Amino acid sequence: MTVKKSERLMVKFITNQASQDEIEQLTEWLKDEENQIEFREFVKTNYAIDTAMNTFDSAEIRRQLSERIQKENNVFYKRRFSSYYKYAAILVVALGGFYFYKNSNIPKEKQNVVIPRQDEIVLQLDNNSEEEIDTADTRNLTDKNGNIIGRQEKNRLLYNKAYTEGKLVYNTIKIPYGKKFEIQLSDGTLVHLNAGTQLTYPIQFLKSEGRKVNLTGEAYFEVAKDKAHPFTVNTHEVSVEVLGTRFNADAYMDNTSTDIVLVEGKVSLYKGQKTNENQVYLKPGFKGSSIKGKSVITTEEVNPDYYTDWVKGSLVFKNASFADIIKKLERRYNVTFINRNKMLGKEIFNARFDNEPIEVVLKYFSDSYAIDYNIDRDKITIK
Repeated sequence: MTVKKSERLMVKFITNQASQDEIEQLTEWLKDEENQIEFREFVKTNYAIDTAMNTFDSAEIRRQLSERIQKENNVFYKRRFSSYYKYAAILVVALGGFYFYKNSNIPKEKQNVVIPRQDEIVLQLDNNSEEEIDTADTRNLTDKNGNIIGRQEKNRLLYNKAYTEGKLVYNTIKIPYGKKFEIQLSDGTLVHLNAGTQLTYPIQFLKSEGRKVNLTGEAYFEVAKDKAHPFTVNTHEVSVEVLGTRFNADAYMDNTSTDIVLVEGKVSLYKGQKTNENQVYLKPGFKGSSIKGKSVITTEEVNPDYYTDWVKGSLVFKNASFADIIKKLERRYNVTFINRNKMLGKEIFNARFDNEPIEVVLKYFSDSYAIDYNIDRDKITIK
């Protein structure tokens, strides 16, 4: 196992983000006495934990962790710090020497562990009332008259397939930083919503009109085909019209540009009222961009995976400034960055992270680019 991989596994284990397979890899690696010493020093240096490890029993660690994981199938999806010390306690018993308590029974916070804020997903109804969505729930969705219009299945809302001949009734879903969500609209279109995103949509589309939704933030659309009802996504800078296709729309208000990346099908982009003259068409593998304050929509060929892998949990930075990177990290992990190194903000980086805890991301930048930082709960200060 390489040094980088072993450190990555140690960080993921200590911050309670390791999968069962990764725990297996770590315990196998720790069979070597030299690796045990490295583990002890790593934890002591990076997490301010005193150590006095005597013996190591990998089979016992594996047994105890496997038992606990089986009892709590969702343990790695629960709030990170609620179970952090519980798993640390198992390691204490198995290694016979780590301790997280000093002169009291209250656990100390470790300086290199991030504690993200926990905000809730909110559904705003047509009467402006709001309700929080618990992603552990499965329940029916009802309109103001009590009629069932759809269903929530944990991290997804699914509306009944139907068109209406009456008045449009709009709902707005608000996704906070640190979370993602999905909606299947009443026409069958599936929308993946990224952190910090707001989507306004009708609970049923009109039979006599096209399908229209409003987006602020980022979403990946899998639009159901319906030639009789074109599908339009309106953002603050540009509108996207399709019949049936897959595309990503990145339209955060604090971005310098709104970017549309087409994966499949065909879309037209336009600003303001649509005319025959102001439409720009995209082919798969192309990105259309509308820069704030400019009337022109530019296009370029790109790798769509760079722009859509967030749906699978990945973070991809391609020729990205550090200022843009920390902006995306704030959205992804619901933390706050304070960058005191202004020159660093303009530096360009390339990196990819697949479902990694933020501690792994920070350690990568620290090790690879000598970027120094401090952590205070959900606040990260770049020196």
